[in-house]
Order: sequence, then structure tokens, then C-alpha cells
Amino acid sequence: MQRKTTTIRRRKNDALITAASVRIFRKKVYEYYEQSGRSLPWRKNPTPYRVVVSEVMLQQTQVERVIEKFPEFLNAIPNFNSLARAPLLKLLRVWSGMGYNRRALALKSLAQQVVHDHHGKLPCDPEYLRTLPGIGKYTAGAIAAFAFNKPVVFMDTNIRRVFIHEFFSNRDAIHDEEIVPIVEQTLDTQDPRRWYNALMDYGTMLKREHGNPNRKSVHYIRQRPFENSNRQVRGKILKVLVAESPLRAAQIVSKTGMAPERVQANLLRLEVEGFIRKRGMSYSIG
Repeated sequence: MQRKTTTIRRRKNDALITAASVRIFRKKVYEYYEQSGRSLPWRKNPTPYRVVVSEVMLQQTQVERVIEKFPEFLNAIPNFNSLARAPLLKLLRVWSGMGYNRRALALKSLAQQVVHDHHGKLPCDPEYLRTLPGIGKYTAGAIAAFAFNKPVVFMDTNIRRVFIHEFFSNRDAIHDEEIVPIVEQTLDTQDPRRWYNALMDYGTMLKREHGNPNRKSVHYIRQRPFENSNRQVRGKILKVLVAESPLRAAQIVSKTGMAPERVQANLLRLEVEGFIRKRGMSYSIG
């Protein structure tokens, strides 16, 4: 019975996707973008390097924070070559305040691979982009579209929000497999960069003015609390060591204000991951 219901729903949605409905949908999204589109620093002169940095920053950080940090990062580390050579201490200082510091390490590894294998010139193939450190399916698609204006199909929370609101408003438990074909059918292949920018801004507006349609998605997951998490402990340890190194474990405990056993456990993890190194009884940025 469930299989029959699903089939009916999919046929109903398929019937909505006509040439006329695509035109109407694009017109609505573009009209909003022309009137209320955001002026974001990475949209100006969208070189491959600028796009890569912005997309990695945006993976798990609010847009407002990235707007603040993006120019600072580019001023300190302006291209793939300088990122590949950047000392970890400098990189983490510039990254400070962004959180999820593994992304900074991934960016450096990505730059080293691009410099070593492609003389600092990023290839435009989305399948290749997915092989780079820290780049998943969505980020590879975003880089291909925004840096190279490639008509690729990809999904993120804002895009998902738009299509749930416009095409699945009376449904719950919506799977991305149902949405992706509609993303493909409605894609503006003549100017995918502009189209995806418009979708992102439209999706941001929907969250602000219509709640969050993504709650209807089977992929929706609430973010875990940051307070008293291992992410918080790791972030405090790195912040202390970026500001002052080397330090003993007891000094790090004192400066972070975190429990000794949690500091010690995270020191071990950070050392294994290459963030820090231990010499004698003291720790410093690796």
C-alpha cells in the first residue's frame, strides 16, 4: 500500500514540472534575487581559489561570520601556492574563530595537492574535485558552478529548502532522491552560477520568513549543542596554543578552564591529527 501511495505522489509532482512551470519558478526566484540578492565578497571575482576558500568556510559556519573572516584570510593567504606553504600556526591564527579547525588542515592539504599535481591551477571537473581533501559531493558541485559556471546538479540546505517549499509543501518525509530530478529540470544551464546564487538567497529568505521547510526532509538533523562538547574543548586548546606555545598540559587546563581528563584526551587526538606536537612535557602547534 505504501509503495502505491509513493508512486501516486511522485506522478503528481512529475506532472507539475512542465516547461511553463519551470519558467514561472525561475521567474519567481530571479525576481527575488534581482530585488533582494545578497552582496557577498566571494561572489565578486569568483576565482577558483576564492570560491574554494569560501565554500569550505561556509560548510559549517554562519554566513555573517564568513563575511567577516573571508577578506582577512585572503589578505594573509592569497592563493593556492601561499596556502600550500603556510605554516600551520599562521593558518590557525587566520582561521581562529571559525570553528571546525579540521577544515583548515583540509584546505592546506587541498592546496598542496593542487600545487603538486596541477601547478596551482584547480581543475574544473566535479569528479576530480570530489577527490580533494575536505571536498564532498555538494562542495564539488558548488565549486564547479560558482568558479567555472558549470551546469552541474547539487544539493545543499538552502537549495533543499527552496524545492521543498515550492514543490512539496503538502508532504513530509521528503527524500533528496525526489528533489534532485526537479533541481536538474529547473537548472538554468545558460548561467548556473547566477541561478545557484539566486536559489541560495531565496532559500535564506524562506528560512527567515517561513520557518524552516527542511524540517520536512528525511535528511534534517538538529545540530548538536556546542556548549561542553569536544568541539568546544578542542577549540579552546587550539586557541590557547595559537596564542602561546609551548605549554604544559596543566597550563592548558588552567587557561582553558576545562576538566583535566577532557583536555588530556583531546590533546592526544589533536596530536594524532597533526594539529599539535609534544616535545618533552610541552605542547605546541604542529
